Amino acid sequence: MRYLAQQGHAVVGIDRDAQAIAEVVGLGEAIEADIENADWPLTNRQFGAVVVTNYLWRPLWPHILSSLAPGGVLIYETFAAGNETVGKPSRPDFLLQPGELLWRCGDFHVVSYEHGFLTHPKRFVQRIVAVNAKSASGSVQQFPLSPSQHSLE
Repeated sequence: MRYLAQQGHAVVGIDRDAQAIAEVVGLGEAIEADIENADWPLTNRQFGAVVVTNYLWRPLWPHILSSLAPGGVLIYETFAAGNETVGKPSRPDFLLQPGELLWRCGDFHVVSYEHGFLTHPKRFVQRIVAVNAKSASGSVQQFPLSPSQHSLE
């Protein structure tokens, strides 16, 4: 949130930790909310970009994807299956399965996707950058580029 605000973007951040919210007050809209156990705080709001890092709660996928405006960009990176061999998180509930981000973003134009192992610190991750290809009228935009898919090195 801090980086994007410093680049001049209007930002909204959500965290259930009051201390985390206190640290970003003044950068943009900071919302203290337990998005796993309470109502989604951004109902009927859409954004030009949604960035999610190191977080996975599968019941939120419909909310996350519907929060992207037509032409909006999703940037998502979190831990993947295999991470249980090198550290936490290790529960399958918190690890993406192979290709899961591709499947979740099936209606979007995938610009980039990676799934693999990183060494510093050691972790298995998946990452995706995908564009909501629907226009405001509901038609699907065409993109000339195909997604890049490769292993992390």
